[in-house]
Amino acid sequence: MKTPIRRRTFLQLAAGGALAGPALARSTVRRWVKPDKLRIAMVGTANRAWDNLQEVSGEQIVALCDVDSGYLARASGAFPDAKTFRDYREMLSSDLGIDAVLVATPDHTHAPASAMALRAGKHVYCEKPLTHTVHEARLLTDLAREKGAATQMGTQIHAGGNYRRVVELIRSGAIGDVHEAHVWCGKSWSDGRYVESTPAPATLDWDLWLGAAPEHAYCEGIHPASWRKFWAYGTGTLGDMACHYGDLVFWALGIDYPHRIEAWGPDVHADGTPRTLRVRWDFASGPGGKPFTLWWHDGGPRPEILSKLTDADGSPLQWGDGQLFIGETGMVISDYGNHRLLRDNRVADFTPPAPTIPDSIGHHAEWIKACKDGSPTTCHFGYAGPLTETVLLGSVAYRAGGPIEWDARGLRVTNNEAAQKLISKVYREGFRV
Repeated sequence: MKTPIRRRTFLQLAAGGALAGPALARSTVRRWVKPDKLRIAMVGTANRAWDNLQEVSGEQIVALCDVDSGYLARASGAFPDAKTFRDYREMLSSDLGIDAVLVATPDHTHAPASAMALRAGKHVYCEKPLTHTVHEARLLTDLAREKGAATQMGTQIHAGGNYRRVVELIRSGAIGDVHEAHVWCGKSWSDGRYVESTPAPATLDWDLWLGAAPEHAYCEGIHPASWRKFWAYGTGTLGDMACHYGDLVFWALGIDYPHRIEAWGPDVHADGTPRTLRVRWDFASGPGGKPFTLWWHDGGPRPEILSKLTDADGSPLQWGDGQLFIGETGMVISDYGNHRLLRDNRVADFTPPAPTIPDSIGHHAEWIKACKDGSPTTCHFGYAGPLTETVLLGSVAYRAGGPIEWDARGLRVTNNEAAQKLISKVYREGFRV
């Protein structure tokens, strides 16, 4: 296993410190200058995949793959020149001159489809979380680097202006070194339970939907909307949302892999994800080279400190889901579209630093441009892989029932045998990563 590249190295190498990671993409992406339009293949065509398809529709969509013939027919109607497939393995083995692949499927299919595409020499865009297991995240990180592919994980909010302004504010030293951060989200993907089996819809190839997952009879409550509630296919609220909200903390602070992780929630269920979860990640070296702690809260509970924060007029601060950076001299609270600086727990006036991070041309546009000319993307797998690893280690600690000590270099849990077994998984015959 290759030694992970430290995220702090990305920050030091990036031009002007403005981007967390593009230096890697800039140095390794093949200079494939494409004449006009990319030839893109889609793995998944409905729901989030349909939105992604619209974002790249200005390129040449040459292949569409979906295990549901109804979804596939709709996409084919919109892109009649694209060849259609039910099995992504057949599509990626075809002779269609595919340049790039976009994967937008349930979590358990992300790595098998993306790894096959990377090995075939294709550029890859994959929805978040990048993978279903920690081992898969490291594998895709290494494969993307080895193949020199243009990659992007689908954390679209990363392209917004507010995240850039928060990164600049934190890095300006406005609140000193940050020693703690909280991330919270009220959503709850929880309590997945298998019920009595029923026939699968006539349009759905259930065996192909399962893919690498263990064989299991079709039953209501999984497809199409609730698979995130099941460990076999998803990763609960943590996997769904932490790559969005936690992304800002990773970007702003350039934190490395954690060395200790602990999680709290309801009793662990073998099949379904928890209603609520709290996770603590400890990093040996955070901002300023000092220890750093990151907290996650989902399903309703929020950080206690939020109840002590006030607006400028002294009234309780009203804030939805978001992030709180706690520094030596103050705090910054943020969400997708807003941020405030606080002194002594109260919103304070401040002069923002001059913008240094260029506006994004668009999350999908970054990837398309990178595929054509080797320019950087901001959520390439060299950045998204370690972020996903850290997120998924929270699930590992919860499911293992105790704190875990993490050896990132060796990709192993050093103190908990049950947790180590959750770093990877067994794949059904015919599917692999």
